[in-house]
Amino acid sequence: MPPDTAPKKEFESLNAGYNTTFKAGRLSLGLVVPIEAYSNGPVPTMSRHVERVRLAEAAGFRALWLRDVPFNVPSFGDAGQLYDPFVYLGFLAAQTQKIALGVASIILPLRHPAHVAKAAASADLLSGGRLLLGIASGDRPQEYPAMNISFPDRGARFRQSFEYIRQMAQTFPEFEAPFGSPRGMDMLPKPVGARLPLLVTGGSQQSPQWTARNGDGWMTYPRNLGQQARVVGQWRDMVDAAGLAPKPVMQPLYVDLLEDPDAPPRPIHLGFRTGTRHLKAYLKGLEEIGVNHVALNLRFSKGPIEDTIERLGKDVLSDFHAADPSGSAP
Repeated sequence: MPPDTAPKKEFESLNAGYNTTFKAGRLSLGLVVPIEAYSNGPVPTMSRHVERVRLAEAAGFRALWLRDVPFNVPSFGDAGQLYDPFVYLGFLAAQTQKIALGVASIILPLRHPAHVAKAAASADLLSGGRLLLGIASGDRPQEYPAMNISFPDRGARFRQSFEYIRQMAQTFPEFEAPFGSPRGMDMLPKPVGARLPLLVTGGSQQSPQWTARNGDGWMTYPRNLGQQARVVGQWRDMVDAAGLAPKPVMQPLYVDLLEDPDAPPRPIHLGFRTGTRHLKAYLKGLEEIGVNHVALNLRFSKGPIEDTIERLGKDVLSDFHAADPSGSAP
């Protein structure tokens, strides 16, 4: 029979977090943890972190995003949320009910993939299928000698780790891999869905075609709308050329929300300082070019964080988030 040439419009169903965060033709919003301002140094206080996570969930954000920062590298300038991402995922799973829990991103070459597979499946199961696992090859060369791992080889290790994690979702898998070859034994628990949602960050030392074929989505970086439209269009074309259903695209955005809703944008690192009117217009532009999720980062926020979360929920989220028809965990 000839191949089905009808356009595929919906994303694949993977787990509750993936299905609610990513909708074809729509944009949703999340927040990067820690949800606090710490522009004067790399280390956050983690003050009121649980209260702010719960406030974000109540406001209607679709996802929280943690980072994998094993060392405080001075040249990097950001220690992330301090806590190990998998430990913190388990903690947040018990503190929340429906918001998706994402990592942007686990540095695969720095971890044994068996540990990643087991920890990620555990977080997915404990959260009721809310895990979104961003993965990356890593961009901080200082971390590799600290673990006696080769930095130039990280692209190959990334691919090998990716395949190992995919295999571990199967029952009693048997395969050959540089990290080890499990035989006659199984890894438990299994992910809630058929596999963990693996979202590739940037290039991760892979070809764009490899990422389009293998990733369950793509995390890219902020650009102006014209450039981003071209990049997203190329991604869509590569996924389509591989004969696959569409896959989501997401990006971060640093925002300092000003009190004046009509305040024009002024640039900050990977984002801007502005009022709600421009922010909504920019996000609508991203939605129109095919971006499916934006993870807002409030690190450079000048105003009270709780007020900013509430204003975003009241004045911005309603323009993008339809009510959850199931009333269940996203």
